[in-house]
Amino acid sequence: MAFDIKDYNLGKRPLWAVFAAVLLLFALAFFAVNCVAMGEGSRLLPIYSVETPDKKVAVTFNCAWGAEDIPEILGILEKYEAKATFFILGQWAKDNPDAVKMIAEAGHEMGTHSNTHPDMAKISMEKAREEIFRSCEHIEKACGIKPVLFRAPGGSYSGELVATAAEMGFATIQWDVDSRDWKDKTAGEMVENVTKNVRKGSIILFHSGKANTVEALPQILEILRNGGYEFVKVSELIYTENYTIDHTGRQFCLQ
Repeated sequence: MAFDIKDYNLGKRPLWAVFAAVLLLFALAFFAVNCVAMGEGSRLLPIYSVETPDKKVAVTFNCAWGAEDIPEILGILEKYEAKATFFILGQWAKDNPDAVKMIAEAGHEMGTHSNTHPDMAKISMEKAREEIFRSCEHIEKACGIKPVLFRAPGGSYSGELVATAAEMGFATIQWDVDSRDWKDKTAGEMVENVTKNVRKGSIILFHSGKANTVEALPQILEILRNGGYEFVKVSELIYTENYTIDHTGRQFCLQ
């Protein structure tokens, strides 16, 4: 919609009316532009974090490397009464069914991390569907649970991938706080990476099979718990309807 200031015949109006009309034009233009931006992008971004008044965070683990530290990770989570979400690679589940079962029996949440860890922003959507479907087959076979959350390997996604996952019934989940354990950071560096960046509604990224995660995890949970944070599953943090997502990937409830 085009606005022409001449249409308002401002010269015949008092000064206050002129200013009011100009402000109205700018407001309408701003509203129109931003509505278009939200309409085009609100449902095509993954969820990176959630706007919430509560001091809740989601602790998440990508399981694509080793499984030897899973018992220790689960023990630490139990100590701090933390329920986490594990994004599991299909082939990892196939190779480590006992670990998957152990995670499920501890009451944690399952998500899919694809089947073979491709760059899913660069493959066809037919292949993407197969990756998600096959991974869920392996996870469900190991523990009897079918995931409804999806995280792309390496965080690499496209709008088409997010839409495809949604069509299959999956919410695509990223993170806004990275422990950077995947770069073999020291426990101290990981503690700093998380605690200095966390906020209400954060989704925190860890990995299984990395060198210093088990050392850093209890320190991080201790600091956050002392700061009043509660640890919840991703599905308990995100909104499933009546929401929008801003350009940073932060999810907002519209109610």
